[in-house]
Amino acid sequence: MSHLYILSALADSTPPITPVSPDVPAAKAAPSDLRLRLIWGVIGAALLLGSVWFSPWTFGLFFAFVQAVMLWEFYRMMRAGGYAPMAWAGTVSGLLLSMTGTALAFAPQDILWELYMGTNVLGSISTPDPARFFLIQFAGRYALVCLEILLAVVPLLILLQIKVWPQETKPFQNISLTLGGLLYVSIPMSMLNLIALSNNHYDYRHVFALLFLIWSSDIGAYAVGRTFGKHKLAPKISPGKTWEGWAGGFAITLVVGWAIGFMLPDMPLMHRLVAAGVVAVFAPLGDLAESMLKRSVGVKDSGSIMPGHGGLLDRFDAFLLVLPVLALLQLLAE
Repeated sequence: MSHLYILSALADSTPPITPVSPDVPAAKAAPSDLRLRLIWGVIGAALLLGSVWFSPWTFGLFFAFVQAVMLWEFYRMMRAGGYAPMAWAGTVSGLLLSMTGTALAFAPQDILWELYMGTNVLGSISTPDPARFFLIQFAGRYALVCLEILLAVVPLLILLQIKVWPQETKPFQNISLTLGGLLYVSIPMSMLNLIALSNNHYDYRHVFALLFLIWSSDIGAYAVGRTFGKHKLAPKISPGKTWEGWAGGFAITLVVGWAIGFMLPDMPLMHRLVAAGVVAVFAPLGDLAESMLKRSVGVKDSGSIMPGHGGLLDRFDAFLLVLPVLALLQLLAE
């Protein structure tokens, strides 16, 4: 589902034909579903690509907003399913996680480097490669900050549940779901900061490459599945997905992984193909996971922020499983 702005609209875009009496003037036609999808798809793509390209701070602000909306949609779906997560507390915590990750990744690192070198005046510690040093330092510091924020949020959530007891009869279930939203949405989305780092600098091309890989997996699976699909992948969760579509998406994603070498000539071919393979496997799993979540609580779309496209959780669900795997591989490769 993620970012399938145009091709996914073609499947069900033709409105039914309704006979019109010759004595009654026809009402002005409302914009078709296809037209709405195209308009909002173009707007969404322009905002996404423009914010990523312009600067690390527009990138950070855009994805902080995206992450907050995704988290709010998650809590809304949980409420539709009869649960009672603390949406405001969770969303504010998610914003804090997101903005902290951006600040740690892209704030000037001169002071940190000077502090490190100041402890190495006797030469007893070997001088590391700066790019590797900052990447590992960022990952370590952000992991610690995430843990601290989560530990700090728990007492707040307990206090909020004490305030509403006994009206809310399952306080620890509510606390668990609130924290679960942070683990499912906020922390994975914040790992995009790590993907965007290259030699201790923000590189929008890395984010573009990830977007192209996810879109190619989605579009390839849709196109091949519509044409050749016969064997259902997960019929009880997503009846439209087929094994043939997944295989086609996998192959097309590998081709795009090779092609992005023209945009990222310094990235080895093996790294690009591994990243493409990760996307081809985990992007559909992220889509299926969100579909299962929606079915479990009885909702069709996570939200309605983009008419014709549903919510942002519907658009970015693939990121939630792809990003942790890619971030781990990037750290292991250093």
